[in-house]
Amino acid sequence: MNKTKLMHLFLCFSVFLSSTGCSDDDGKFTDVDGQSPLITLTGEQIRTEAGREFTIEGKIEDKDGIRSIRLQNAELELDKTIDLLALYDELQYSYDLKYKFKTNRDFTGDNLTVKITVTDVGNRTTESSLLITMTGDFTAPVFTAAPDVSISVLIKNETRLSLKFSVEDDKALDYVEVTIPEIDYNRRITANGKVVTFSEPIMLPSEVATYNLTIEAVDKFEFKTTRSSVIYVSEMPDFGKMYLADVATVDELNSDVFGVPMRIEHTAAYQYKANYYCQKAGTEIFFLPQKSDFSPICFGLDPNDDTKLTDDPEVAQPIVLTQANVYYEITFDVKAGTYNTSTYSIIEAIDPVPHKFGSINLDTWGDGGSWLQEFYFGIMTSNPREVTRFMQDAVNPHLYYLDEPLSLTAGEQMSFLIHNWHHDGWWNYCTWRVDNSEEPEIFGYYGAYKNPEWTKPNTNEDNWTKPAVKQTGSYKLYFDAHLGRGKLVRE
Repeated sequence: MNKTKLMHLFLCFSVFLSSTGCSDDDGKFTDVDGQSPLITLTGEQIRTEAGREFTIEGKIEDKDGIRSIRLQNAELELDKTIDLLALYDELQYSYDLKYKFKTNRDFTGDNLTVKITVTDVGNRTTESSLLITMTGDFTAPVFTAAPDVSISVLIKNETRLSLKFSVEDDKALDYVEVTIPEIDYNRRITANGKVVTFSEPIMLPSEVATYNLTIEAVDKFEFKTTRSSVIYVSEMPDFGKMYLADVATVDELNSDVFGVPMRIEHTAAYQYKANYYCQKAGTEIFFLPQKSDFSPICFGLDPNDDTKLTDDPEVAQPIVLTQANVYYEITFDVKAGTYNTSTYSIIEAIDPVPHKFGSINLDTWGDGGSWLQEFYFGIMTSNPREVTRFMQDAVNPHLYYLDEPLSLTAGEQMSFLIHNWHHDGWWNYCTWRVDNSEEPEIFGYYGAYKNPEWTKPNTNEDNWTKPAVKQTGSYKLYFDAHLGRGKLVRE
């Protein structure tokens, strides 16, 4: 005997004891009030978007007992009946509806209506409609270009911060507000669409000082994203970090996931050294103490004396690298404004890779050949059995790249290592780690084996590469084993 039949017999027996009749012959339940069910939805409208899960919620009540709840919409291919008599051993007089449904990513409609039909045990029905619109906003605005956390501004006759930023929202921005409380600066930019781009000079007192900059972007659904920076106004500082920029625009500085601009060495007070592989003759470079813009400080050739460097982004000219397929070494002093350029060949450059890439000579057990396997490395997201193999550049054997681009989504958190493949799992034979997981700039060698000519010490930082993706798109990954530098850039 099924559970529905047992429940019905139990109800009939209970009613008989209370002197109220119930017939098992016709399978009907005895009415209590004979009224139709009551539907109280949590809201009359749900805002969602294509590809996102939403929940239909409400309270269903009926004094006679609820038989079923049916949810229908042809566009969603939704036709779901919740049979309460089959789900429960006891008659339900009250039911909390919580039904989850996910639309397809390629759904193109603007809005639709889900019909909700409730039937009680007396076969009386009540219908209600729930409006589903594709106008939901679940993502905060994103800064595609923004000032660094630390901004250096040099004291001039007219000291100014050239403030530039760009922010976008997948639905609609409301406004962006810029504040510097120490100088009573407050500016609200009303948005008219999905993108706000700002580029204006802000005049500052020509004296040593520190200011706090806040940029807050708010969308139409009141999601907020805030960027904060500290502005240091001073004479020429000894910058802790310096970067080489080989791109021409601010957008290119900020459209990467990591690696652009490229971090270089700070060798002494005010002094820096850049090693850079030039693939194309005529490549133009600048040096920047900030990562996100060519202002407020940009080191390039002085137009009045190309043997000197200037820090003024308004007049600085690029340093032009005239030779292709060589490594450049450029040393410079930002206080004296001096620089020196030299080159060395691909053959003269060395890297820590212990074997010829792709060769079948990885001595797994170190016994001269009892177990040999092909040696290569690439990016690894789980373990060395699942390495996506690098391609090796045909001209420069120190340069590697992923042949297939990576399709990445805004907000996605990456997680990978550069690691050798191994059939049996973990073995740090030839591998690199990064200096900072969230903002990787330097890939330090971490492997147990290395080229004996490579005398630099291994890094002790065991950090996976975990940057967040700022913009959805297709990206190419490049890695230079000689420089220990990688970059992940838009195609």
